[in-house]
Amino acid sequence: VEYKAVNLSSLEKLASEKGITEFNLEVFMDNGLTSRNDLVKILGRGELKSKITVSAHGFSKAALSAIEAQGGACTKI
Repeated sequence: VEYKAVNLSSLEKLASEKGITEFNLEVFMDNGLTSRNDLVKILGRGELKSKITVSAHGFSKAALSAIEAQGGACTKI
């Protein structure tokens, strides 16, 4: 399975600049991070300072830990 990688740094940038706290496939597409048919995996590169909720096809252990450490939630779809 080939995933489209989205790093925590990208999520943090959207959270701080646009105030987005709920991330799902539609949000990723609307902000140019993925295409319609991509399988999305969240990777732990970058620093996360915001409490966010993320729905994606996969999560690295580092990303999962970072999101949960900020009080956020991860949903695998």
